[in-house]
Amino acid sequence: MFHNDVLRRIRYALAINDTAAISIFKLMDYEMDIDYLHSIMKKEDEEGYLPCRDKILAMFLDGLIIKNRGRQEGQAPKELGPKERLSNNEILRKIRIAMSYKDEDMIAVLYLADFRLSKGELSALFRKPDHRNYKAAGDQVVRNLLQGMVIKYRQNTKPRTSNQNAFASKSKGGATAKSGSSETQKTGPKILNLKNSDAKKHTVKKKSNTYRVDNKPTDSVRSKG
Repeated sequence: MFHNDVLRRIRYALAINDTAAISIFKLMDYEMDIDYLHSIMKKEDEEGYLPCRDKILAMFLDGLIIKNRGRQEGQAPKELGPKERLSNNEILRKIRIAMSYKDEDMIAVLYLADFRLSKGELSALFRKPDHRNYKAAGDQVVRNLLQGMVIKYRQNTKPRTSNQNAFASKSKGGATAKSGSSETQKTGPKILNLKNSDAKKHTVKKKSNTYRVDNKPTDSVRSKG
């Protein structure tokens, strides 16, 4: 996935305008030129397009971390070296830190884009490259995370998932209402369930005469006979 796409989509998801973007770069002690910013925001087939270098995207994401979470004392901003590359795993990790996402949050955001990822699969993306359970993140994971963020933070963007109600209950941290509860069933007429021992005490009306449930006439009926 092109770094230009990542930068463009995250800016759109979080509604970061040019002024805010330049201030984020400044947090990394980098003076971003407005013309260059516009060039790396263009699509590949647009005139004036310039590729977004690994170093530039890394600085933007690190600046976003500082903006959202503050600068750690005693640590100076780090820049990628000329030969260092920003992997998809690192992009995911930086977005996760900047947005203070927990595992459940990332899974939920991916779910908005109709992309399922288990907790185990997610944790493998954040392992160190030399760990035996490490998995390289593909473009699809990054793309769907950014799409989920657009849906989450931008109004009037509908989720791709077909089970929106289920996600709504997950994102609120609650379970769906159980069948048979007062929230899911309308209260119907109460049915009186009488045992044989109680039947003799209960009376019903029939044709203006009062009868006992055991079919023995009451005193008012005997007086008429």
